[in-house]
Amino acid sequence: MMVTRKVKTASILQIFLKYFILIFFAFWTILPLVSCIITSLKNTEEYQSTSVMVLPKLLYFKNFLEAFTLAGMGRAFLNSFVVLVFVLSGSILISSQLAYILNRFKFPGNTLIRRLFLFATLLPGVAMQVSVYSIMGKLGLINHLYGYIIMMMGTDVISIYIFIQFMENISVSLDESAVIDGASYFKIYWNIILPLLKPATVTSLILKGVSCYNEYYCANLYLQDVKIRTVAISLYTFTGPLGNKYNLICAGVIISMIPAFIVFILCQKQIYSGITSGAVKG
Repeated sequence: MMVTRKVKTASILQIFLKYFILIFFAFWTILPLVSCIITSLKNTEEYQSTSVMVLPKLLYFKNFLEAFTLAGMGRAFLNSFVVLVFVLSGSILISSQLAYILNRFKFPGNTLIRRLFLFATLLPGVAMQVSVYSIMGKLGLINHLYGYIIMMMGTDVISIYIFIQFMENISVSLDESAVIDGASYFKIYWNIILPLLKPATVTSLILKGVSCYNEYYCANLYLQDVKIRTVAISLYTFTGPLGNKYNLICAGVIISMIPAFIVFILCQKQIYSGITSGAVKG
């Protein structure tokens, strides 16, 4: 009887501890978002005179309209959409084709190339910007949207390894059967391999899309013209030496989250299936 009570007590404590940890971390994760929403609904005077967690006396929805118009977010959304379409398309094609070559063709230097890709991930991106900026300047790609797209479309090492991991689970006999039927290597990649890489493609699209949409440093460095700014740097309009308008910045942040939220709602099934498939493959 005593043993049963001890087991029940331990089980209750375990359940309590599990939910306490979940609630604790969920609270600290949601807190910045709640603070951002509260701040976005305050006018300038109320924001300057109250704490960020104090609820506004009147809901000032005009901040969202001002943030959208003054920051030129309509144009910024269009620029970000163009960047995402070309960068994601190019990145998936380049990464999957490189992975196909490295996985299916055994040639001298294959292992060396893989190690060099792994070494490249250890280099901080900021430290590389001096040489990258010099190359971009000599090619005349600075302050042009297509130049920024070409740079962001560059080899994505993480995506390459994701595709390689999935290709290792695709039987080589499929390639051999296609070769016997007279298919070229590109046709094998396009009609056989790439359709089977759907989970890896979804995972890569999520990782690359989020990083590209939120990318600020390179966008601010290479897109200096107001007409070609992306969403991530459009909110820079409300910062300056005389102070920052955080109520408008928070309103702009909420607006910038809406497209990502809509994509998540519409594609959550594919997103979850892609992430879970990527977690168990290997």
